[in-house]
Amino acid sequence: MERPIRVLVAKVGLDGHDRGAKVIATSLRDAGMEVIYTGLRQTPEMVVKAALQEDVDVIGVSILSGAHNTVFPKIITLMKQEDMGDVLLTGGGIIPNADMDELKKMGVGQLFPPGTPTTEIVGYIKEWVKEKRVL
Repeated sequence: MERPIRVLVAKVGLDGHDRGAKVIATSLRDAGMEVIYTGLRQTPEMVVKAALQEDVDVIGVSILSGAHNTVFPKIITLMKQEDMGDVLLTGGGIIPNADMDELKKMGVGQLFPPGTPTTEIVGYIKEWVKEKRVL
């Protein structure tokens, strides 16, 4: 029997608004995924360490503070140092389209703006894991 998709949902930095992250976490859980929510005020180091400890398939970062051009590259760097090439880094929040394009070039997966249907996020994660998971 195949194990459920494991997703770590994180709020990085001083951004104190986590309603969206909780909605996403609940939607992923309702879709049959195992969800670990790290809570507020995480550092990139804390996120990557938790992802390693929890053996996740996906890291989802919710960011509204405007620090996306700092947070995502730092997480990508730490993931590479830990040889986590088989883990999807995705997320969402207030991120301009031009910045989304640049982050994707660095290796970040699909990024979702506010208002994205949760079914779209669930579908993306399921499809990515289906294509990338090593059995």
